[in-house]
Amino acid sequence: MNLSIIVAIDQNFAIGKDNQLPWYLPEDLKYFKRVTTGHTLIMGRKTYDSMGKALPNRRNIVISRQKNLLLKDAEVVHSLDEALSLCSDDKETFIIGGAEVFKQAILLVKSLYITKIDHTFEADTYLQGFNLKEWKEVYREDKKPDEKNHFSYSFIRYEKA
Repeated sequence: MNLSIIVAIDQNFAIGKDNQLPWYLPEDLKYFKRVTTGHTLIMGRKTYDSMGKALPNRRNIVISRQKNLLLKDAEVVHSLDEALSLCSDDKETFIIGGAEVFKQAILLVKSLYITKIDHTFEADTYLQGFNLKEWKEVYREDKKPDEKNHFSYSFIRYEKA
């Protein structure tokens, strides 16, 4: 299995504010859907809660410390290891958040799919625990602001160096 992280960050590595994205970038949402559809997604419970439901056309695995948590539209596990054991035969599995799950997974992932937004936002959650100098950029698509996407941004893919 190829384990990947997919995340959008601002210039300060911010990823969230009050359990929501600090920005609205429709093209990034489309990119996320295109890249992850048909794959397994692993996320923390707060990330699941922020979405309000499991994402369609993807297997959704939620990590929670709550031993009795049941979700009708997602599988619940209690550790990253348990989540990974459920998808060991998958071609590619995506870690989609939040910050704590990213921190636990960073040493295990082979690819990073990062949307880097050329702006800083008010935030309370940041991507931490890794250095991009340890990764090799293998793909980049730079985008300019438009009517719907109000900031410059880049879709960047990194592989472990």
